[in-house]
Amino acid sequence: MPDTEKFTLRSYFWILSRLLRKPGRFFSELPQEIGLKQSTGFLLVSSLFFTVASLLSNTYSSPVSIGMIFFINAMGMVFIAAGLGYMVMTMTMGRRVTFARLFSVYALSSGITLLASWVPFFIWLTEPWKWWLIGTGMMKCCGFQLRQAILVIGVSICIMFLLFWSLLPILS
Repeated sequence: MPDTEKFTLRSYFWILSRLLRKPGRFFSELPQEIGLKQSTGFLLVSSLFFTVASLLSNTYSSPVSIGMIFFINAMGMVFIAAGLGYMVMTMTMGRRVTFARLFSVYALSSGITLLASWVPFFIWLTEPWKWWLIGTGMMKCCGFQLRQAILVIGVSICIMFLLFWSLLPILS
């Protein structure tokens, strides 16, 4: 892997090509020292692409505001999901891996799917693909067993659903 200390476009395309070709192998070979810089940089570039592609694919009355919403949502949902995943992991299995390591799995998996998520109705393909990648990353990179990865993902999705469902009365 290119330098793990800093994020570059070279490292972005290196991650992109490896993750698309063989995700299981990519996650099993992910360096221990990969941290928040590399994974957040990857997520940032993918979120920017997602935002621009989403804005170009439709006309909006306020593209700057909508673009900010798209970008914040693309980045924010990864932090929320990773935070909930870490919380569920800690509560059910104890602290197995660092937050930075687990966040890397979520950020890299989400970043790759954001590249296709802007296409209308592709959410039906990219969302299951994202969660499959996260599960694969948990098993190959974090040492989870299949049932542990399913538990963390399943409980996290349920908590997210309940969290947003409970916020609906406030937002309406």
